[in-house]
Amino acid sequence: MASGTKKDSGAAEGARRATEQAPESAGPTGTGRWSAQRKVSVILELLRGADLESTSRKYRVTVATLTQWRDRFLTAGESGIKSREVDLEDEEKRRLKAVVATISVDNELLREKIARLENGRPFPAGRSKR
Repeated sequence: MASGTKKDSGAAEGARRATEQAPESAGPTGTGRWSAQRKVSVILELLRGADLESTSRKYRVTVATLTQWRDRFLTAGESGIKSREVDLEDEEKRRLKAVVATISVDNELLREKIARLENGRPFPAGRSKR
């Protein structure tokens, strides 16, 4: 009989692993699933200064799970901020490339004008290459 008890506890352990949830981390409905909105509300509570241990007990979620949620939340927020910085850098690069292109066209027109003047064939008056 002792082996039957051990087998049952192994099955329960396997079920917990399958959902990647500890038994105390069941969501508000007891199903073991938390909505993203509910997780965010708990994470914001932690970020506002709530004690990790007491929050863990309050929501019946392990400290490790709360820490993982918080870390993933902060990482996602950080990457969101970084992408905005990258967008600003890309915009600056596009602007600078446009300036370089304009200067390059101007230089080419000036070289052509110098060549014509040196050959005694100036541009016709009143016409602009721009």
